Amino acid sequence: MKSRAGRGFTLEELKAAGIPKKLAPTIGIAVDHRRKNRSLEGLRANVQRLKTYKAKLVIFPRRARKFKAGDSAPEELAAATQVQGPYMPIVREKPTVELVTVADEMKSFRAYAKLRVERMNKRQVGARLKKAAEAEKEEKK
Repeated sequence: MKSRAGRGFTLEELKAAGIPKKLAPTIGIAVDHRRKNRSLEGLRANVQRLKTYKAKLVIFPRRARKFKAGDSAPEELAAATQVQGPYMPIVREKPTVELVTVADEMKSFRAYAKLRVERMNKRQVGARLKKAAEAEKEEKK
């Protein structure tokens, strides 16, 4: 499925990334408390995005020369630049395509006919079981 940017991260994703829910909006992370994680893969991907964001984040102190816990080091502050445009966009990985040579047995295989036969086998399974049970009952007599 296509991954796209949503309205915010879930509380579960924030907790897994080690970001308090009250701190998240102050450092530029949108929080959506209504969203639910429906898959483990999506949860892991979003937690990884949050961890990458947190690692790249440069937090300036509120007052110059008064550093608090959580603020970035002075070397990082000197090297910081303003980001223009979308930050960390979601990139879609290209699916890998496996090439195979077409064999004679592949050419002679009739897929549509096979599907029709299997569909009828599935439909008739109850009637065939009933008929087999009746035949077995007749055989016992």
